[in-house]
Amino acid sequence: MSSLPKTQRSVRINAYGGVDVIKVVTDALVPSPADNEVLVKNTYAGLNFIDTYSRTGLYPAPSFPHTLGREAEGTIAAVGKSVQNFKVGDRVAYLGIGAQQEYTALDPFYVAHVPPAIPEGVAAAGILQGLTALAFARESYEIKNAIGAHVIATASNDQKLAIAQEHGAEFLINYSTQDWVAEVKKITKDAGGGVAAVFDGVGKDTFDGDLEVVRRKGTVVSLGNASGAVPPFAIARLSPKNLKLLRPQLFAYIAERREFEAYTREIFDWIIEGRVKVNIHKAYPLEEVAQAQTVTAHPPHGGAWLTHGATTLGS
Repeated sequence: MSSLPKTQRSVRINAYGGVDVIKVVTDALVPSPADNEVLVKNTYAGLNFIDTYSRTGLYPAPSFPHTLGREAEGTIAAVGKSVQNFKVGDRVAYLGIGAQQEYTALDPFYVAHVPPAIPEGVAAAGILQGLTALAFARESYEIKNAIGAHVIATASNDQKLAIAQEHGAEFLINYSTQDWVAEVKKITKDAGGGVAAVFDGVGKDTFDGDLEVVRRKGTVVSLGNASGAVPPFAIARLSPKNLKLLRPQLFAYIAERREFEAYTREIFDWIIEGRVKVNIHKAYPLEEVAQAQTVTAHPPHGGAWLTHGATTLGS
């Protein structure tokens, strides 16, 4: 620990609000890892929509000041005396609160070794959303059911739809200029009268449409709040078509270390094999996190929304 700096740069909020509440402090203390913790020197931290939820208070902070960021990659700078399987110098990626700073101390439960074949920055940009997509597809709507499926992508502009098409979407709907519910019904009129499953990260604005376009005995997976949280509704609305509705969260699917290891190993393998492409819109300097959050919340492109940019934590 003697070679480590005493202070660091850290992205913090002291209250909820707009991007103006984000402050990059330069005198945050570099933590010493507890016996059961590792200290990671972050090289990149992911920027996700969930960071805007933390800033606005939709997902309350445990206390203030609160350090933003939920995922990062870097190298192990120090290890607690009871930590096994990690050593100083290991390249790692992790899930954990407080990732948007130069050093983060955390329990290694959600820390994974990064294979050498994965380029720098890609693990930080892919671990949270990659694990979320894989776990949700496998656990909430069995992925074997989706093999050979016809994918309909909806987005707010044509740039995002182009990215969806590159990743295999067969049908594209711009919901800013088209009636997406009518278009989905048109596409599926000869295929059971609706889609088998909806994965919705928008939330409040699209939930009613989800129930309308899903077919009898179909599944609706509500996985985000981009437009706001889905308000309370009468559960009997699911009855006419015997629908299944889930509001999952990633950490309930990786609550055991073996689950985290299995999913992380699989998503890293898929990235290496080219089965998953991580789109990084831009790498922002740490001091530009407020600007980066603005882009994430109102993206004109696909990078920061469909995946996420990486925030540079180096100088």
